[in-house]
Amino acid sequence: MTEPVTVELSTPVTHDDKTITALTFREPTVGDLIVGDNFTGQLTKMTAILASISDTTLPFFKKIGARDFQKIINATTNLLGNGKGSTTGV
Repeated sequence: MTEPVTVELSTPVTHDDKTITALTFREPTVGDLIVGDNFTGQLTKMTAILASISDTTLPFFKKIGARDFQKIINATTNLLGNGKGSTTGV
């Protein structure tokens, strides 16, 4: 299993009277991927999966700024299986 990744947010996000300054992302499970399948559009699917693997809600995650979202995407590439490692299994 891949180690969790923590991303510090440049701009803290407040939702339901809770302010978050960093998010920790874990490797997704099949259940997390199924959560993404409930949505259409690549960006919406990815956002739903990222919210799920950070144990946050989608309404909270939608409040993250675009700059921080890009940091999250860059930091979680390997967790999501999109890294530059071998795809041949060797």
